[in-house]
Amino acid sequence: MSENVLELSNIVKRFPGILANDHVNLTLKKGEVHALLGENGAGKSTLMNIIYGIYKADEGEIYVNGQRANITSPHKAIEYGIGMIQQHFSLVPSFSVAENVALGLKEFHLFPRIDVIKKRLRELSKKFGLDVKPESRIWQLSAGEQQRVEILKLLYMNSQIMILDEPTAILTPQEAEGLFKTIKEMVKYGASVIFISHKLKEVLEISDRITVMRHGKVVDTLLREEADEKILARKMVGRDVVLRVEKSPPKTGDLKLSVKNLYSRSDKGPFAINGLSLEVRKGEILGIAGVAGNGQRELAESIYGLRDYTGEIEIDGTMLKPLDVHSRINHGVAYVPQDRKGVALCGNLPLYYNLFLKIFTSKQGDFNPYLFNPISLKKPAEALVKEYDVATSSLDLSVKYLSGGNMQKIVLARELTLNPELIIAVHPTRGLDVGAMESVYKILIKARENGAAVLLIAGDLEEIFTLSDRVAVLYEGRIVGYSEPDEEHLEEIGLMMAGIKKERVG
Repeated sequence: MSENVLELSNIVKRFPGILANDHVNLTLKKGEVHALLGENGAGKSTLMNIIYGIYKADEGEIYVNGQRANITSPHKAIEYGIGMIQQHFSLVPSFSVAENVALGLKEFHLFPRIDVIKKRLRELSKKFGLDVKPESRIWQLSAGEQQRVEILKLLYMNSQIMILDEPTAILTPQEAEGLFKTIKEMVKYGASVIFISHKLKEVLEISDRITVMRHGKVVDTLLREEADEKILARKMVGRDVVLRVEKSPPKTGDLKLSVKNLYSRSDKGPFAINGLSLEVRKGEILGIAGVAGNGQRELAESIYGLRDYTGEIEIDGTMLKPLDVHSRINHGVAYVPQDRKGVALCGNLPLYYNLFLKIFTSKQGDFNPYLFNPISLKKPAEALVKEYDVATSSLDLSVKYLSGGNMQKIVLARELTLNPELIIAVHPTRGLDVGAMESVYKILIKARENGAAVLLIAGDLEEIFTLSDRVAVLYEGRIVGYSEPDEEHLEEIGLMMAGIKKERVG
């Protein structure tokens, strides 16, 4: 690992009102995994978009294999052997895996040899442990499988410099472990990887060197053995961060949510929820633990009225109909979905519009949509942006231009400031830095202490243990057991998540 395959020298990038990158210097050595850490809005994604040719630097130089590079577009970056997997995948849902790979080729022909592409994809899948069928349609694949497709695209194009932007944000712990194995294989065969993440444990596990950014500047670059979670968190945020939040014993009240004998189908057709029943009371957080793909998405969408179902869903003793989101909103239900970009936000609308989308259908507050004046929303929007620490140059900025973490803050601000009585939170801290995670934890605990019922669906068991008063384990669309949020029960919970043990624990 002696030679630098990529070198950034004094990179500067300005947007209106924001200095996103402030004279950044960074090197990537051959055959290393170099992690890039920083808070939301620290400038990490901007820097990577410059390397990949999506943005052009205002100042500074880029060198690839010792030669100055003029990267003016992603196509040019690919010619330099640079590939990038962004937070939100660039795949065509109706196309097959092989067809999506064909679209990414340097030389795209009108009639590409799909049979040749399929053969090569099978070879790469076997070599790097990526279990994806070339003929599968993208919309049929899980988030983890779609990510494997993006990796296969880079491998097919023989990318030697790979940028992975928040690659584990939508993965289960098991899928993340599989990704790490793949990364180690890629490095073994000569690739060099820039790994962007907020998850400190992962960074310490996978990286050789770690660079920390704050407010657009490089704060420090450390060898993995020089760092630990406390050191990295302090460098990222500028203060000590405590993710083990203090919470008082729950003061549970009346039954808020009752689900009985629920059945709901997945998009592929089969039942994803199979006779599920659960209850959540006011003043408690019920955490749902389970391996992704066991019905988490379908459960949340059914309860919120986004997905058809059979069975009974009651809120405050009132039976609700399927596919009736309006009635849920009027019962004080907040929803933080798994897919913030596709479901929670309108990308082309300004930031401040997105903060108040629900106000049109909510009975809460004195807002009259018939007297709607967009300008009147800017003052309360400005207060929310400040409270939730959203990094943006303007309230008029289209929300699609925000980083993933800042998008998540917009969703949380909109959903949680209406004082909801039931919160359905699906991966609420996904894509957030440690400082923002700490804030979200405190917000959910405060909502619970104010009497709200919280249904927390998360892939991170540590997060579930931190926040939950009870833990329910979901397996193949059913609740197969309950546990206290105690790491002493970790083995039993793991067995239930794998479907090996089905009983109540604690």
